[in-house]
Amino acid sequence: MEALVQFVGSGVIRANVGSSLQGLIVGFSLALILGLFLGSLMGRYRHVEKALDVYVHALFVCPSIVFAPIFFAIFGLSDASRIAIIVVYSMFVIVINTATAIRTVDPSLVEMARSFGCRERQIFTRILLPASLPLVFAGIRLGMGRAVKGMINGEMLIAFVGLGALAQRYGAQFDAAKVFAIAMVVLVIGLLSNALVQMLDNRLTRWAD
Repeated sequence: MEALVQFVGSGVIRANVGSSLQGLIVGFSLALILGLFLGSLMGRYRHVEKALDVYVHALFVCPSIVFAPIFFAIFGLSDASRIAIIVVYSMFVIVINTATAIRTVDPSLVEMARSFGCRERQIFTRILLPASLPLVFAGIRLGMGRAVKGMINGEMLIAFVGLGALAQRYGAQFDAAKVFAIAMVVLVIGLLSNALVQMLDNRLTRWAD
C-alpha cells in the first residue's frame, strides 16, 4: 500500500494507466467486432463453421503468448504489437461463445419468422441476436478478462510501456512491494472492466430474467 501511494503521488500510475487502457480499449474493441462477426457466421452457416471451427479451437487452446515473437517481427516495438496480443488473447473465446449461442437458439423461432415472410437479415437481427445475447455476453465477459491478461503480457514482453513495463522493471529489481502495487492496479482495472460488461449485460438481457 505504501508503494501504491508513492506511485499515485508521483503520477507514475496515472501516466502508465492511460497508456495501458488505450491499448486495452482498442484491442478489445477489435476483438469484440471480429469475434461477434466470425462467431455469428459460424453459428448461422454450417459451411463457415466447418471451414473455420478447427482453426478457431486450435488458436483458442494454444497459449496466446507464443504469438508475441511473431507480432514483434511483424510490427516491431509498437502499439500494434501489444494490440495484436490483446486481440489474440480475447477474440477466440468470443467467437466460440457467439457461435454456440447462435446455434442453440430455438429453431421453432426461426421457422415461425420464415412463415411470416422474414428475410435472412430480419431473422438474424430480430430473432437470432436477441435470443443469443445471454450466452454471447458470457463470452464477452471471459474475453474481457483475457484481454486484461493480454494487455499486461504484451506490455511486459513486447512494447515495454504501461503497467506491464513497470511490472517488468520492478520485477527485475526484485522489488516485491512495487510489483504487488502494480498488481493491485491491474486487479482494479479487471474488476471495473468486468463490472462495465456486467452492467451492459443486465441492461440488454433484462428480458431473460
